[in-house]
Amino acid sequence: MDSLKLLSKACEIALKLKRQGEVLVVTHIDADGITSGSIALQALERAGIESDILFVKQLDPQTIEKIADRNVFTWFTDLGSGQLDLISASKIECVITDHHVPQGSYEFQLNPHDFGIDGSYELSGSATTYLVAKSMGLNYDLVSLAVVGAVGDLQDSKHGKLVGINREILEEGVNHGFVAAVRDLRLFGKQTRPVYKMLEYTFDPYLPGISGNEKGAIELMESLGVAIKENGLWRRWIDLTMEEKQVIVSELVKVCIEAGHPMSSIKRLVGETYILLHEAEGTELRDAMEFSTLLNATARYGHEDVGLKVCMGDRGEAFRKARNLLRNHRRNLSEGIKLVDEIGIVEMDNIQYFHAEDKILDTIVGIVAGMCFCKANLRKPIIAFANNGSDVKVSARATQRLVEKGVHLANALSIAAEKVGGKGGGHSIAAGALIPAGSENEFLRELDKIVGSQLCR
Repeated sequence: MDSLKLLSKACEIALKLKRQGEVLVVTHIDADGITSGSIALQALERAGIESDILFVKQLDPQTIEKIADRNVFTWFTDLGSGQLDLISASKIECVITDHHVPQGSYEFQLNPHDFGIDGSYELSGSATTYLVAKSMGLNYDLVSLAVVGAVGDLQDSKHGKLVGINREILEEGVNHGFVAAVRDLRLFGKQTRPVYKMLEYTFDPYLPGISGNEKGAIELMESLGVAIKENGLWRRWIDLTMEEKQVIVSELVKVCIEAGHPMSSIKRLVGETYILLHEAEGTELRDAMEFSTLLNATARYGHEDVGLKVCMGDRGEAFRKARNLLRNHRRNLSEGIKLVDEIGIVEMDNIQYFHAEDKILDTIVGIVAGMCFCKANLRKPIIAFANNGSDVKVSARATQRLVEKGVHLANALSIAAEKVGGKGGGHSIAAGALIPAGSENEFLRELDKIVGSQLCR
């Protein structure tokens, strides 16, 4: 019944949009945001509605004021629900398709939480936007972008597959021949990375002797009799035989069991992966996980327009630029991890943290934090700080095991940030905040207490 009400609201918002002569799409700068914005933009263009797009890091009062000054009907995608007070006060005429926890209600808002549906795992921002796009016309081909956005937002991480309304949308993509759901190893890089590199850069679950250890990853393959190269070329996962894949998967499961990982974590090692059937095999666009990472690489360096063009179908110049940005992104992540090695991770009772200051971009410090679990305490969330102008960006990451024990980073960061005059939000496993410079210690004390109370429930 709740899903039927959700779809009815999607139709209502679609009708509202189709009555407009011009629409400004405002969206977030991550994979879910870029795919959301692209879905909205293409749906509007196909409906003959003049449109433009604006990418924003966050909807602060200054950004809201700039949007209001444009005096055009606005479609907020993958954001807006947490800033309903600001939007209402600005008198922006708009619709919202978002999946973050809403701070109030709004007549023309499509948000899963309003219908008893979990926006962290059951419906992403891109999938929410797709429901409206589909209601505007036969935009079934946009389902691939909805799947990429959902995967980029880690919506498939809890169950090892997409669930809820996300799954219904996925099944539409499968039925129409746009997407294939394949049971496989759920690690990043199956299309493009050498197998040993794919294993080396796997941190969730953490593989002792393999994660962060190139030599260990190579030795694992050699011990299993799996050739690293073929005809002088590094072998990717897609190049292996089914028998070779099965041997590696069995060994990885054994490694996880010996490391004491919970069964829930081991089960997530193998699950569904999503192949975009209209994209070339061996490219970053073929696998939803790699596609989403490519989009993140464009957004985090101020080139959201490049990611948007790729989503809109540019496989020439924009795709080449995106790949270059991805290579640069990987280098920066590697340097970020080295920096954390140098400055160290400080442990508190219930959390651990590091402060990168100006040495890691605030747009990637959260990714670095997640990757640092290979050298940190897996029993505590990692909190990362990076300077952001006159403020400080906070990025927090947990493991699925911590979430299962009660940790909800979005709730924790929201409360702790407000205590020091900042603002935070996000999801249970990954969240962020912006706080005043100099308030880090007070913020950490508050956050440590909150996370401690979550773990004690």
